[in-house]
Amino acid sequence: MDTAKKLVVATGMSLAALTVGGGKASLGALDSARAAEQEKQIVTTQSKFYCNTKALQPAERARHKQLTDKLTSIRREVVETEKGYEFQYSPSDVSLLELADWVVAEGKCCPFFDFHIDLEREGTLLCLRLTGAEGIKAFIRSEFPVAAK
Repeated sequence: MDTAKKLVVATGMSLAALTVGGGKASLGALDSARAAEQEKQIVTTQSKFYCNTKALQPAERARHKQLTDKLTSIRREVVETEKGYEFQYSPSDVSLLELADWVVAEGKCCPFFDFHIDLEREGTLLCLRLTGAEGIKAFIRSEFPVAAK
């Protein structure tokens, strides 16, 4: 049974215990509901940034790894932003199409990312920003070689 269902069941049991009985039975049911809510919060926190590696077919995964390795090795600079990181590239080293292909694949397995692609400085700088919910920076640092400040 998934965590959400456990919470619904525990909450229902708590309400039933409150309406039927009182005393110790209702306290036990309330404790059960609280425990289920705490479990839900732990699971949500742990799985907030979960990569679904099965979202890509084997050929897509191989191409994505190839692009990831390329993008990691040719970065000009990594800039920490308020909500994530910006990876900067030379358009002569990677095409906008390659970057977009990487984003599409990454978005399938890691839908929690917000992706931003910018072509700046009169077409001489290609930027990829990865942002997302609170805690995303630590995840980016763990998945991509990025030094923490």
